Amino acid sequence: MRFAFKTSPQNTTWDAMLAVWRAADDIELFESGWTSDHFRATNTPDPSCPRLEGWTTLTALAQATRRLRLGTLVTGIHYRHPAVLAAMAATLDIISGGRLELGIGTGWNEEESGAHGIELGTPGERSDRFEEACEVLTALLSPQETTTFRGRYYELTDARCEPGPVQRPHPPICVGGSGEKRTLRTAARFAQHWNFDNGTPEQFARARDVLHRHCADIGRDPAEIVVSAQVRFTGDPERTAATAAALGAAGADLAIVQLTPPYTPAVLEPLASALSTALS
Repeated sequence: MRFAFKTSPQNTTWDAMLAVWRAADDIELFESGWTSDHFRATNTPDPSCPRLEGWTTLTALAQATRRLRLGTLVTGIHYRHPAVLAAMAATLDIISGGRLELGIGTGWNEEESGAHGIELGTPGERSDRFEEACEVLTALLSPQETTTFRGRYYELTDARCEPGPVQRPHPPICVGGSGEKRTLRTAARFAQHWNFDNGTPEQFARARDVLHRHCADIGRDPAEIVVSAQVRFTGDPERTAATAAALGAAGADLAIVQLTPPYTPAVLEPLASALSTALS
């Protein structure tokens, strides 16, 4: 099993996030760092809770680190047209020297979308749009000269993404979400990485098995898809490590530990030690 960490850019400061990422970059156990992507505070009753923009902070963190792979968990696909997102992803992959993981999902936050005038759509519409967006992103980020696409939500005519990303054929696409009928089917088609949000090992295993059935339906080897699960840091490194180990026993390749504000580098060494012990 491998390990990563996540710092949502909410209820924190840039300096605090930067200090954690710089310290984690020197701890080999952590293979990647992740942030989240929203335009207003989530999971809090306080609408004035400060939140930094996800892709801007991720780009700055790429410049502040040398080793960590990095990505968002996840970008709601309705936030940005996939052609715009492809250009952003290609640029960040170049800036980071080929370290980007492109984390995307269907989108879910009705309050946030409504407040910003961003159309979210019904669950069925979100799934349809997400599948189209995955096709557009894959095409634009792959080493083909132009992309033409005709769909319900997106139309492109001889669209280009130049310069392209460092990673070929494109940066790994990480699909977040556990919708059994649509999201996991889309992950089976397009993802190189699937992420399970918080839940029990049994819930993770069920979703993973559904993903693998979708892979079998289309003739794809499920071993081509990294499966990861998020783990909330409780403040107790040993307890967090035990939860990660249980998910590993259930089949997770990667545990992504969600740190909680106030962020401090001081938690990283004890956490890494506990995770390493659990791994052994």
